[in-house]
Amino acid sequence: MNTYARLFDSLLSRMDAETAHRAAITGMRAAARVPAAAAQAWRRLVPEADRLGVEALGLRFPGRLGAAAGFDKNAVCIDALGALGFSFVEVGTVTAMPQPGNPRPRLHRLVADQAIVNRMGFNNDGAAAVAARLARRRRRRSALPIVVGVNIGKSKAVPEHHAIADYEASTRLLAPYADYLVVNVSSPNTPGLRDLQAVERLRPLLAAVRRQADQVTAHHVPLLVKIAPDLSDDDVRDIAALALELRLDGIVATNTTTTRTGLVSSPAEVAAAGEGGLSGPPLRRRSLEVLQILRAAAGERLVLVAAGGITTADDARERIHAGATLLQAYTGFVYGGPTWPARIQRELAVLHEDDT
Repeated sequence: MNTYARLFDSLLSRMDAETAHRAAITGMRAAARVPAAAAQAWRRLVPEADRLGVEALGLRFPGRLGAAAGFDKNAVCIDALGALGFSFVEVGTVTAMPQPGNPRPRLHRLVADQAIVNRMGFNNDGAAAVAARLARRRRRRSALPIVVGVNIGKSKAVPEHHAIADYEASTRLLAPYADYLVVNVSSPNTPGLRDLQAVERLRPLLAAVRRQADQVTAHHVPLLVKIAPDLSDDDVRDIAALALELRLDGIVATNTTTTRTGLVSSPAEVAAAGEGGLSGPPLRRRSLEVLQILRAAAGERLVLVAAGGITTADDARERIHAGATLLQAYTGFVYGGPTWPARIQRELAVLHEDDT
């Protein structure tokens, strides 16, 4: 058992999950205040960036593995995540209005499954605050050369019939500072949000975000949509067709699931965790299936970003072989610890060499 695993078992697993997450964010922010140290860590942990980088979305990614939305909701530790070995960071989910999210406790671990249940509810500082933070980072010479995506969602207080205007407000503020944008219509923790995945409702929303992004930027900002694993196979195909129709740049597959089947944790533990989105290894199979459906439906015309249940380098390679260009992780990082991103990048590099 490594040092982090011992720390997790003896301390972190006994601490409230959200408290532990906030402590990690605080520590990472403190470390990132020493830019030279962050840059040195980046060079040490991602030494093969030039050789193993990938071109996608019209951007150069130093590697395939990024931090999924949900970890850095407010764009406060982008460079710290880069220093740990992530090649890109997707901040958010950000909403037009600042909001506190759902009542605590709202983040729970199912340790036997290496899984997390969250019902955070898009707690974030709001689009204006996050945009200001991203603008300041862009002006810093010490910022690490990683790609920064921005994931946007609907403000809870906004009624569904005003959802498009709400997403447009976030887009106006954030698109100028995003390397790419992701429209999140798949979190289970905002009432009614997943209803926006229906094609007849998703079409005008994505079209509006695309128009708004084009109006506030002088260059093309890649636009993706993040979908749920709980969609039917036919619904996944319909969204792939819509993405092609609207000339989106890609799809993130997938968000968390509301299902609880096949868990090792006891029924009492699952019940105690309550409602919310489940992430981690139990999501692996369905996320892979969704990815395969998307690739079969869209071919090479969309960039697919795989998320959900990526714990090992073999998991990562499996997603790449299934059609993913980029990979995202959150829960694997939480259970794997601070050395996990760089280790997965290194192991993936070895597997890449074996495949070529």
